[in-house]
Amino acid sequence: MNILNEILKAKRIEVVERKELYPVKLLEKSIYFDTPAASLSEYLKRDGASGIIAEFKRKSPSKGDINIYADIEEVTRGYMQAGASALSVLTDKKFFGGDNKDLTKVRKFNFCPVLRKDFVIDEYQIFEAKSIGADVILLIAEVLKKNEILNLASRAKSLGLEVLMEIHSKDQLSKINDYINLIGINNRNLKTFDVSIENSKAISKYLPEGIIRISESGISKPQDILQLMNYGFSGFLIGERFMKAPHPALACKSFIDELNFLNK
Repeated sequence: MNILNEILKAKRIEVVERKELYPVKLLEKSIYFDTPAASLSEYLKRDGASGIIAEFKRKSPSKGDINIYADIEEVTRGYMQAGASALSVLTDKKFFGGDNKDLTKVRKFNFCPVLRKDFVIDEYQIFEAKSIGADVILLIAEVLKKNEILNLASRAKSLGLEVLMEIHSKDQLSKINDYINLIGINNRNLKTFDVSIENSKAISKYLPEGIIRISESGISKPQDILQLMNYGFSGFLIGERFMKAPHPALACKSFIDELNFLNK
């Protein structure tokens, strides 16, 4: 069993358990159900936006522990002060060391769009995302059928959430529907976990006109972003590059300062 299948197997069990503990009726009582979501699409279009979606991630199956003692409030506030356009928060506990409470804490201290980074396989998780304060959900084309993405994206839209659909190959573009707000190209092969930004470049020419493009994983230096901008990308999800530093927020600031200097 590869790591992706292992994650999905655990996620199915987790969702069943959480449905029993926190039924949808309970989730709907959250204050965030009456709070309009911040639009990632609009934030990425802002004049002077860095486009960087800075991620908080304690560990991963491929890298092991990355920064398990980092303070999420300190790091995410620092990301925003550094000039990040949005935040991404891992909420999977078993494989990534995350927690739903992490995202709610981030929401409390930041006004920008917050992406819930998790393996969404059930409509329940979308209600859950709304209840914890997320603005955007991730749907991974690699693990979902076309009709599943349609149903999940439609539900997200009904709750006022935006949808980032992540693809790994051009064949998955057939799963796009009218409820998808952004397309992310993951430069990491989810089966081997090899990474290359060349994947974003190669697939970019097949993306629909007008849709917002985000490159995910493997971005290690500002020059990578300048290259990707030439391929129509306006969003850049960066996690390990910052989180592996002793002070992730300072690493983010240094990165954005250099990007701004090169982009003058």
